[in-house]
Amino acid sequence: MKRIIIGILCVWSVSFAMADKLIIQMDAGQKNHLKAYGIAYWVLGMDQEVEWLLNYKGGSFMMDHYENIEKECLLRGVSFTSVSESKANRIKNEIASPAVNADLVKLLKVPKIAVYSPKTAQPWDDAVTMVLKYAEIPYDVVFDDEVLDGKLPTYDWLHLHHEDFTGQYGKFYASFRNTGWYKEQVAEAEDMAAKHGFAKVSELKLAVTKKIRDFTVGGGFLFAMCSATDSYDIAMAADGLDICERMFDGDGIDQGAQAKLDYSKSFAFKNFKIEMNPMKYEVSSIDVDPRKRGVREANDLFALNEFSAKWDVIPTILTQNHERIVKAFMGQTTAFNKDYVKSSVIIMGENKSLNEARYIHGTMGKGQFTFYGGHDPEDYQHMVGEPPTDLNLHANSPGYRLILNNILFPSVKKKKQKT
Repeated sequence: MKRIIIGILCVWSVSFAMADKLIIQMDAGQKNHLKAYGIAYWVLGMDQEVEWLLNYKGGSFMMDHYENIEKECLLRGVSFTSVSESKANRIKNEIASPAVNADLVKLLKVPKIAVYSPKTAQPWDDAVTMVLKYAEIPYDVVFDDEVLDGKLPTYDWLHLHHEDFTGQYGKFYASFRNTGWYKEQVAEAEDMAAKHGFAKVSELKLAVTKKIRDFTVGGGFLFAMCSATDSYDIAMAADGLDICERMFDGDGIDQGAQAKLDYSKSFAFKNFKIEMNPMKYEVSSIDVDPRKRGVREANDLFALNEFSAKWDVIPTILTQNHERIVKAFMGQTTAFNKDYVKSSVIIMGENKSLNEARYIHGTMGKGQFTFYGGHDPEDYQHMVGEPPTDLNLHANSPGYRLILNNILFPSVKKKKQKT
C-alpha cells in the first residue's frame, strides 16, 4: 500500500512538473476567442506576465500555469492546454526560427482604457463597449468635460464612440430632426459648448479633437470606428473654417472651405472632398458610396494583409486572427476610399477589388492610432434604434477580435527598432 501511495505521488509530481505553462490557443479550436482576451487582461491585472505568440495557432497566449488561472478559464468557457517548460521552450524556439513568420512579444501591464461617449443613452450601440463588457475588460467613460479638463493623459488607450466631430450631429438632420433623441442630443451638445465657453458646438468639438490629438502625439493609443474616423480627420483639416450649415450652428457655411482644408493636420486621410449638402447623410468622399459598391451581403468581405512578424511587429499584432477573410459590415462610415488614405498609413485590411481600406493603422508623434470602418462586425446593416448584438452568439467573431487586438496593444513591451 505504501508503494502504491509513493507511486501515485511520483506520477502526480511528474505531471505537475510537466504542466508549467498554460497556453490559450487562438486558432479554430478555441471555444471563446473574445473572452480569451479578457483572461489575458485579468492575468496582467495580477501582475503576471503574458506572452503573445504571434502567428502561432491564431495568436495564442502563454503564461505560467496557476490553478486560479485554470479555474478562471473554465468559468469563462475559454479553451486552454497545459505544457511543460521544455515543451514551451520548443515552441519558443520554433517561433524564433528565421524560417517561420512568427514572433513572441511580452505583455507586461494592464492598459488603462477610456471610451469617449456621452453619458446619456444613445439610440445606437457601440461595438467596442459591447465587446469590452463581454470580454470582462473594465473601462472608464469620458466625454467633453473630462477631455477638456485634461484627464486623457491618465489613460493608455482611448476609443472614440460613434461621434461626429464636425459639429453636424452625424448629418442626421434630414431623417431624424423631429425625433426626441435627436433634439436631446442637440440640446446636450449646445449646453456643453456654453458650459465651456464656446459659441458653437463645432468649436467645442474642435477643442476636444485637439486634446485627443495631444493625447495621441504624447504617446497614447487612439482607436476609432464608424463616423468617429473620418469626422475626426475632417475636423482637424477644417481647423478655423466653418463647414456647418445654418441648421447646425445658426449661420452659413464658408463657401471656400474646401480649398482651405489643411490635410497636414489630419491623421489618416488626404485630398478628400467635404460634403456641403446638410441634407445628405455623409460628411466627405472618404467613405465609400454604398450606391456604387455593387456588392451583396453574402459576398461583402475584406482580407487581412499578412506582415512579417519579426520585422513588422505592430501590424502583425493588430491582425492576429483565426480567419484571414473577414465578413464586412456597414456603418455611417463603412470603408475608406484608398485614394484618400495617406501613404504613411498602413492598410491592414482591405477589399482590393472595390478599392476599399477597412482597417488601417498609423503613427502620430509618440503615439499610434487605428481606424476601423463600419459599425458592428456581426450586424451587417445596423439601423438606428435596433437592439444590440448578443455576443454570446458570436464568441468567435473574427471582426470583433480585431478590436481586442488593439485593446492589448499598449501592454506590449516595446522592442528596439531593427535596422
